[in-house]
Amino acid sequence: MYKYLLWTLKIGALVNIYFLLQTIVSPISSVDPYLLIPAQILFLVSAYRCLFPVNYSSYAVLHDNLFSSVFITRFFVTFVEISYIFMFSYVIRIINDHELLFVDIFSWLMVVQVSISQVFVWCAILTKNENLYFYEEIGWFNIFLLNFVCSVIILLTFIDFNNLEILLYLNLLFGIGYLPWQIFHLKSIKARINKLQNDSSGNYLRTTAFEGLKNSLNRRIVSHDPEDWGGIIGFTWMLNYFVTLIPVWVYFILYTFSIN
Repeated sequence: MYKYLLWTLKIGALVNIYFLLQTIVSPISSVDPYLLIPAQILFLVSAYRCLFPVNYSSYAVLHDNLFSSVFITRFFVTFVEISYIFMFSYVIRIINDHELLFVDIFSWLMVVQVSISQVFVWCAILTKNENLYFYEEIGWFNIFLLNFVCSVIILLTFIDFNNLEILLYLNLLFGIGYLPWQIFHLKSIKARINKLQNDSSGNYLRTTAFEGLKNSLNRRIVSHDPEDWGGIIGFTWMLNYFVTLIPVWVYFILYTFSIN
């Protein structure tokens, strides 16, 4: 069953390619490049991830080829995550228009936090210290909590939003859905770590950075086992991140600015 679910991600490649093509034609092509370029990076890499999904912790892949390696995927995703969170923070600053200093500060803290999360996930990959994935995900909770708080403050403070208030409402809607979900996600990561710690097979053993780098480049295990992909929470994460929620949200931001 999970094999077919993973194959459905292929549809997401078409969705992302469609969005990417829309960014090179008018009116979206004329949007502020600080919004446009992060979106283009996200669409391109999301299409890639739909075609070659991989799980960093278990090395589970759908296709056993170099494109599915943990290292290559994570290299691309590092640029994606920093750039699209910068995009979200930039939207906050545009709407804030430097009116509230602490809102601008909070928005920049989103970028700082996503950069810190990149350090955690790379260290987790290279050392196989599973606890670092947990700290990475706490960072994502903080990012969207800041996004939520900034949006609330602006909505309660401003009168004129330059016809961009829909983007603030989307921030709130996402926060209301994502923040509780992320708590369950964090609990699932903790449960996985506890299970690995009690596993006598040695799967929880730490590695040297060199060995971790070698594994991230070369180790791939073709698997359709839900547990290797994080179960239903893991698949929900992939579906929303690569195919539906995040790409559509990013595209809508571009569309909103293109008609504003």
